[in-house]
Amino acid sequence: MKSLRCLALLLVFVVLAGCSGTEVRSTPPPIPTPSPALVPALSDPPIRVQYGPDKDNVGDLYLPDNGADPIPVVVMVHGGGWQQKYDMTYFGPISEAVADRGIAVWNIEYRRGTGDYRNTLADVDNATEALATTVQEAAGGRLDLDRVHVAGHSAGGQLAAWLAGRHTLDASAPGAQPKIRPRSATIMAGVFDMARAANIGGDALVPAFLGGMPDQVPDRYLVASPIAHLPIGTEVTAIHGDEDKTVSVNQSKAYVEAATAAGDRAELVILPGAGHGAFTDAGTPAWTTTVDTIAAHAATLP
Repeated sequence: MKSLRCLALLLVFVVLAGCSGTEVRSTPPPIPTPSPALVPALSDPPIRVQYGPDKDNVGDLYLPDNGADPIPVVVMVHGGGWQQKYDMTYFGPISEAVADRGIAVWNIEYRRGTGDYRNTLADVDNATEALATTVQEAAGGRLDLDRVHVAGHSAGGQLAAWLAGRHTLDASAPGAQPKIRPRSATIMAGVFDMARAANIGGDALVPAFLGGMPDQVPDRYLVASPIAHLPIGTEVTAIHGDEDKTVSVNQSKAYVEAATAAGDRAELVILPGAGHGAFTDAGTPAWTTTVDTIAAHAATLP
């Protein structure tokens, strides 16, 4: 519980939705008391689960060793610019930290690479849908599928936010009409507006992922951009460092503003002095804020 209280001491700026105008706080709102299932516990070694036929259709399932049943679960989506050279291993430590809070974590891998966006979207959708089948079986039936949360960093932030809103997509799009719908999302330095990243941010990885610039493949940008799917009816917390030189903090600011205007519950946490990679550095304010935020969401999901 000590780490939960630490969040209230961090110097952050939080923009809360549901207010008229913009409310700025120097500290986030108080964290609620966790449910009995979320007692601190050491997580068991992860269980490798195959959710599809491709070699990258795998994930690691982290289960807390606290005997609680059922338990909330977080789908953890790593980043790395949608590039093949980055994989889920860098999200292992933070997955374990969340599981140690008494929350199950499903840290997923997915197909990635230049122009592979449909496979990538299909994979993160299939991995999430697998919570009801192969992953639940591996968990011994312990997962509470009414208390699913998603979290992602950078490109994985785009994918996690996309997962949170994919139920709004046209039936022909990857991931449409899902059975598993996340109840909340924690997005770390995420790319919410793909066209903005390509046109204004000069992000070369976005057009490489989607196979062209926004004026060349507008339909792909429409499907892949979380900001285009609002409102989604899912609570989103966007956490971003103001020293991020890879993904502009304006991505999170614009999304929260748009989500709030659309009637969604959205929250922005800006971390002074934090760069893009701070979220993978254990013990930093970015790491602690993320783990605490995920735990707070999991504790309050109805």
